[in-house]
Amino acid sequence: MTTAPTEPGTTDAADPADRADRADRADRADRAEPSVRTPHFVLAVLALALGGFAIGTTEFVTMGLIREIAGGVRVSIPSAGHVISAYAVGVVVGAPLLAFFGAKLPRRALLVGLMAAYAVFNAFSAVATSFHWLLLARFLDGLPHGAYFGVASLVAADLAAPGRKGRAVASVMLGLSVANVVGVPGATWLGQHLGWRSAYWAVAALSLATVVMLWAFVPSLPGNADATGRRELAALRKPQVWLTLLAGAIGFGGMFAVFSYVAPTVTEAGGLGDGAVPVFLLVFGLGMVAGTWVAGELADWSVFRALILGSGGMGLALVAWFLLAPTGWGLLPIAFLVTALGSVLVVNLQLRLMDVAGDAQTLGAAMNHASLNVANALGAWLGGLVIAAGYGYRAPALVGIGLSATGLVVVLVSLALQRRDHSSASTS
Repeated sequence: MTTAPTEPGTTDAADPADRADRADRADRADRAEPSVRTPHFVLAVLALALGGFAIGTTEFVTMGLIREIAGGVRVSIPSAGHVISAYAVGVVVGAPLLAFFGAKLPRRALLVGLMAAYAVFNAFSAVATSFHWLLLARFLDGLPHGAYFGVASLVAADLAAPGRKGRAVASVMLGLSVANVVGVPGATWLGQHLGWRSAYWAVAALSLATVVMLWAFVPSLPGNADATGRRELAALRKPQVWLTLLAGAIGFGGMFAVFSYVAPTVTEAGGLGDGAVPVFLLVFGLGMVAGTWVAGELADWSVFRALILGSGGMGLALVAWFLLAPTGWGLLPIAFLVTALGSVLVVNLQLRLMDVAGDAQTLGAAMNHASLNVANALGAWLGGLVIAAGYGYRAPALVGIGLSATGLVVVLVSLALQRRDHSSASTS
């Protein structure tokens, strides 16, 4: 019988999450490729993050303008929630398809094409003349989302110095978080004063700006010449891949159950005026920025512990959301906590999935965003159901608590299976 070697300062009795994380880090080191040199590293990462900023703005501004959109296309607020779900379904469909067919393509060219398509589909959203056309436009707009973040994460990791790949990936995700501090409140204000269509026009312009920056500052990187459909799909045969996807699809849905209906919750349940909605969106965004930054630090400590903290903490924050909703402004600090803990979950799910996907890096990186947008669709749909059933605008928080708790259970199952596999390997 042999035992697995331990790191300095550790013992065989170390926490199983520590052992699992050490094995993950060793696997990453074994698979690490030399970083790609570029004289414009900061500008390249900024270009990648700008794409995330544009995507985050259009994805989340719909929540802030849901009442204006509902009135503009003459449907109820719960029905308008399907616009959010349509975008999420587009992400779920587009992420695996574009990763499957785009794995061999040069990565900069693929990113440019994805953002150009994003500009076109946001313009389509802005000119949609009916609810059904808007549903189609939002579905199409979601298609490039997951593939963009997946490929951008891989590019950022390639450009980063050794030992800083996690922070580089977090920097790309930071663009999405900053969108909720600047882009979403700004686009919400724009939509409230110039009509909801103006918000989508603004994102189309941001997408075109991203195309220019990507072409100017991101070096030309080849795709994976060895990629094949069979090799990419091989990742889907791994139980840990499915557990990671399931943890995101269910657990992160807790945040979207309340985020999707933040505007009517603040105004109807909290008794505040319309001017409070951009303030809450700003605080949601600040939570995302803080959580994304902390997530990169926590990942270096323990990915599994970060996942447990994100899932469990978000569930507790949603309990507070339900209890404090009638207080109005008392929800502000809870809004910060919900998205901060949700961002810790997102970044570490991304890193975990890139680890367990093995050679299918493009598909693995992209599928994280597919699972997160299953969460988007699931949370918005279930939240809309309880509102439509007459339980009020606090009820989606109860849905969110259940989703977060279930996601935590999935994370713990993944940890238990990995601990079992490592124990078997150490005794073989």
